[in-house]
Amino acid sequence: MLKPVQAFVALGANLDDPADQVERAFPELARLAQTRLVARSALYLTKPVGYTEQPDFINAVTLIETALSPRQLLDELLAIEQRHGRRREFRNAPRTLDLDLLLYDGLVMHEPGLTLPHPRMHERAFVLAPLVEIAPDCLIPGVGPAAAALHNTDTSDLRKLAPAHAILSACP
Repeated sequence: MLKPVQAFVALGANLDDPADQVERAFPELARLAQTRLVARSALYLTKPVGYTEQPDFINAVTLIETALSPRQLLDELLAIEQRHGRRREFRNAPRTLDLDLLLYDGLVMHEPGLTLPHPRMHERAFVLAPLVEIAPDCLIPGVGPAAAALHNTDTSDLRKLAPAHAILSACP
Protein backbone atom coordinates (compact mmCIF):
# COMPACT_ATOMS: atom_id res chain seq x y z
CA MET A 1 0.00 0.00 0.00
CA LEU A 2 1.27 3.46 -0.92
CA LYS A 3 1.64 6.26 1.59
CA PRO A 4 -1.30 8.70 1.19
CA VAL A 5 -0.64 11.57 -1.20
CA GLN A 6 -2.62 14.61 -2.28
CA ALA A 7 -4.45 14.54 -5.58
CA PHE A 8 -6.81 16.97 -7.29
CA VAL A 9 -9.81 15.82 -9.31
CA ALA A 10 -11.89 18.02 -11.62
CA LEU A 11 -15.62 17.32 -11.90
CA GLY A 12 -17.85 18.43 -14.74
CA ALA A 13 -21.33 17.67 -16.09
CA ASN A 14 -23.85 19.16 -18.48
CA LEU A 15 -26.58 16.51 -18.80
CA ASP A 16 -29.30 15.10 -16.51
CA ASP A 17 -29.27 17.81 -13.81
CA PRO A 18 -25.54 18.57 -13.93
CA ALA A 19 -25.37 20.26 -10.52
CA ASP A 20 -26.87 17.17 -8.93
CA GLN A 21 -24.50 14.90 -10.87
CA VAL A 22 -21.50 16.81 -9.50
CA GLU A 23 -22.91 17.02 -5.96
CA ARG A 24 -23.54 13.24 -5.92
CA ALA A 25 -19.99 12.58 -7.09
CA PHE A 26 -18.37 14.28 -4.06
CA PRO A 27 -19.44 11.60 -1.54
CA GLU A 28 -18.57 8.89 -4.06
CA LEU A 29 -15.02 10.23 -4.16
CA ALA A 30 -14.97 10.31 -0.35
CA ARG A 31 -15.99 6.64 -0.23
CA LEU A 32 -13.14 5.41 -2.43
CA ALA A 33 -10.91 2.87 -0.69
CA GLN A 34 -7.84 4.35 1.00
CA THR A 35 -9.06 7.86 0.16
CA ARG A 36 -10.23 10.88 2.14
CA LEU A 37 -11.99 13.96 0.79
CA VAL A 38 -10.07 16.98 2.08
CA ALA A 39 -11.70 19.93 0.31
CA ARG A 40 -14.13 20.76 -2.45
CA SER A 41 -14.73 23.92 -4.39
CA ALA A 42 -17.92 25.75 -5.12
CA LEU A 43 -19.81 24.93 -8.28
CA TYR A 44 -19.04 26.98 -11.38
CA LEU A 45 -21.17 27.48 -14.48
CA THR A 46 -19.11 27.51 -17.68
CA LYS A 47 -19.52 27.52 -21.43
CA PRO A 48 -18.52 24.35 -23.29
CA VAL A 49 -15.04 24.11 -24.83
CA GLY A 50 -14.35 22.46 -28.17
CA TYR A 51 -17.78 21.30 -29.26
CA THR A 52 -19.90 24.35 -28.37
CA GLU A 53 -23.35 23.19 -29.55
CA GLN A 54 -24.28 21.75 -26.16
CA PRO A 55 -25.55 22.90 -22.75
CA ASP A 56 -23.34 24.83 -20.33
CA PHE A 57 -21.34 22.86 -17.77
CA ILE A 58 -21.24 22.71 -14.01
CA ASN A 59 -17.63 22.33 -12.84
CA ALA A 60 -15.81 21.91 -9.54
CA VAL A 61 -12.51 20.62 -8.15
CA THR A 62 -11.81 18.46 -5.14
CA LEU A 63 -8.68 17.74 -3.13
CA ILE A 64 -8.31 14.19 -1.86
CA GLU A 65 -5.71 12.27 0.06
CA THR A 66 -5.32 8.78 -1.32
CA ALA A 67 -3.11 5.73 -1.06
CA LEU A 68 -4.33 4.53 -4.46
CA SER A 69 -1.78 4.64 -7.27
CA PRO A 70 -2.48 7.10 -10.09
CA ARG A 71 -3.72 4.25 -12.33
CA GLN A 72 -5.91 2.78 -9.57
CA LEU A 73 -7.38 6.23 -8.88
CA LEU A 74 -8.06 6.82 -12.58
CA ASP A 75 -9.79 3.43 -12.82
CA GLU A 76 -11.99 4.36 -9.85
CA LEU A 77 -12.83 7.73 -11.43
CA LEU A 78 -13.85 6.01 -14.66
CA ALA A 79 -16.05 3.59 -12.68
CA ILE A 80 -17.84 6.52 -11.01
CA GLU A 81 -18.40 8.11 -14.42
CA GLN A 82 -19.91 4.83 -15.66
CA ARG A 83 -22.28 4.67 -12.68
CA HIS A 84 -23.46 8.15 -13.64
CA GLY A 85 -24.21 7.00 -17.19
CA ARG A 86 -21.18 8.54 -18.92
CA ARG A 87 -20.95 7.72 -22.62
CA ARG A 88 -18.02 8.71 -24.82
CA GLU A 89 -19.65 9.34 -28.18
CA PHE A 90 -17.07 11.84 -29.51
CA ARG A 91 -14.42 14.24 -28.21
CA ASN A 92 -15.88 17.01 -26.00
CA ALA A 93 -19.36 15.47 -26.22
CA PRO A 94 -22.05 16.34 -23.66
CA ARG A 95 -21.73 14.21 -20.54
CA THR A 96 -23.50 13.23 -17.35
CA LEU A 97 -20.23 13.29 -15.42
CA ASP A 98 -16.58 13.84 -16.26
CA LEU A 99 -13.88 13.21 -13.65
CA ASP A 100 -10.34 14.23 -14.56
CA LEU A 101 -7.28 13.47 -12.46
CA LEU A 102 -5.49 16.83 -12.55
CA LEU A 103 -2.56 16.47 -10.18
CA TYR A 104 -1.15 13.60 -8.15
CA ASP A 105 1.49 14.54 -5.56
CA GLY A 106 3.45 16.66 -8.05
CA LEU A 107 4.02 13.62 -10.27
CA VAL A 108 4.88 14.15 -13.93
CA MET A 109 4.08 11.11 -16.07
CA HIS A 110 2.70 10.06 -19.42
CA GLU A 111 1.42 6.61 -20.23
CA PRO A 112 -1.48 5.46 -22.40
CA GLY A 113 -4.67 6.99 -21.03
CA LEU A 114 -3.00 8.90 -18.18
CA THR A 115 -0.97 12.10 -18.32
CA LEU A 116 -0.04 14.07 -15.20
CA PRO A 117 -0.43 16.89 -14.71
CA HIS A 118 -3.58 16.95 -16.83
CA PRO A 119 -2.30 18.30 -20.16
CA ARG A 120 -4.73 21.21 -20.66
CA MET A 121 -5.59 22.14 -17.10
CA HIS A 122 -3.43 25.28 -17.12
CA GLU A 123 -5.46 26.67 -20.06
CA ARG A 124 -8.92 26.17 -18.59
CA ALA A 125 -10.51 28.70 -16.27
CA PHE A 126 -13.18 26.16 -15.31
CA VAL A 127 -10.41 24.02 -13.79
CA LEU A 128 -8.12 26.76 -12.48
CA ALA A 129 -10.70 28.90 -10.65
CA PRO A 130 -12.04 26.08 -8.46
CA LEU A 131 -8.51 24.72 -7.98
CA VAL A 132 -7.20 28.09 -6.78
CA GLU A 133 -10.28 28.47 -4.57
CA ILE A 134 -9.36 25.40 -2.51
CA ALA A 135 -5.55 25.46 -2.96
CA PRO A 136 -4.40 29.03 -3.63
CA ASP A 137 -0.71 28.07 -3.45
CA CYS A 138 -1.03 25.05 -5.73
CA LEU A 139 1.82 24.52 -8.19
CA ILE A 140 1.33 22.84 -11.56
CA PRO A 141 4.51 20.94 -12.49
CA GLY A 142 6.05 22.41 -15.63
CA VAL A 143 3.72 25.43 -15.50
CA GLY A 144 4.11 27.11 -12.11
CA PRO A 145 1.54 28.60 -9.75
CA ALA A 146 -2.06 27.77 -10.62
CA ALA A 147 -3.03 31.31 -9.57
CA ALA A 148 -0.70 32.79 -12.20
CA ALA A 149 -2.13 30.47 -14.85
CA LEU A 150 -5.64 31.57 -13.85
CA HIS A 151 -4.59 35.21 -14.14
CA ASN A 152 -3.55 34.52 -17.75
CA THR A 153 -6.81 32.74 -18.63
CA ASP A 154 -10.06 34.21 -19.94
CA THR A 155 -12.60 33.95 -17.12
CA SER A 156 -15.39 35.92 -18.82
CA ASP A 157 -17.57 32.81 -19.33
CA LEU A 158 -17.10 31.54 -15.76
CA ARG A 159 -19.69 32.11 -13.04
CA LYS A 160 -19.38 30.91 -9.44
CA LEU A 161 -22.75 29.48 -8.40
CA ALA A 162 -22.50 28.46 -4.79
CA PRO A 163 -19.96 28.54 -2.01
CA ALA A 164 -18.25 25.30 -1.18
CA HIS A 165 -20.25 23.33 1.37
CA ALA A 166 -17.22 22.16 3.22
CA ILE A 167 -13.53 22.74 3.43
CA LEU A 168 -12.71 19.70 5.50
CA SER A 169 -9.19 20.61 6.54
CA ALA A 170 -6.42 23.00 5.67
CA CYS A 171 -5.35 22.95 2.05
CA PRO A 172 -1.71 22.55 1.03
